[in-house]
Amino acid sequence: MAGFIGKERHAVDEKGRLMIPAKFRRRFGQPASSGIEELLPGHIDALYIMKAPDRSLELYEPFVWNNMRKTISALSDFNPEERLLKTLMYESLETVELDRQGRVALSREFLEHAGIKKDVVIIGADTKMIIWDPDRLLALLQESADRFASLAGRYF
Repeated sequence: MAGFIGKERHAVDEKGRLMIPAKFRRRFGQPASSGIEELLPGHIDALYIMKAPDRSLELYEPFVWNNMRKTISALSDFNPEERLLKTLMYESLETVELDRQGRVALSREFLEHAGIKKDVVIIGADTKMIIWDPDRLLALLQESADRFASLAGRYF
């Protein structure tokens, strides 16, 4: 079964709230094609949001983040690189509540990280949703267009 697939444009309102596209909300609680089968019972009322190093934001359902959390928790606090990775990951992470209209409130820190002022592009990337400022995404796509064939050839 496919997870989040597709791309939509939305706007962040004056209170910093972002509407999660209905087609993505309908996928909540369903396993993605990645083989993640551990589901949480009932309705999903919160998501995990992370500041990505590429200046985008990533949204995860709780059952997906739980699998990532297990991997991060297995890292050693006594290995300086592993401890640094834990710190960097958790410094970049928050939970956001879904309201009745399917919106999440994005903090100023997260909006500034991604350069989001009003409009966003939400990309369904199977087990997560990636949120981009449209201009930053366009710049990334333009500067990386000639790399697609070589990247695809290397991994597929």
